[in-house]
Amino acid sequence: MTSAPTPGSDPRKDSLIEYPCLFPIKVMGLKVEALLPAVIETARQHDPAFDAERIELRESRGGNYLGVTIHVTATSRAQLDALYVALSGHPLVKVVL
Repeated sequence: MTSAPTPGSDPRKDSLIEYPCLFPIKVMGLKVEALLPAVIETARQHDPAFDAERIELRESRGGNYLGVTIHVTATSRAQLDALYVALSGHPLVKVVL
């Protein structure tokens, strides 16, 4: 059971992640042209310094799905949570890890 942060505590110190850091996120979705631009746009909304050159792509065995690994500069848990919610809510995205 985790305890809630106490008033005045620094949530960055209550995390296992040391912010800021480069944080990998894997997005899996339908293999369509619109998936990659949607992932890039969403990443840039949450990380203005997002570098699309670092993207790793991996096709599913059947060729119907695409795995997209991005690396964002994580600055807080709230930022990562918002990014996960935005990516998960996209209609082309099936899984966000």
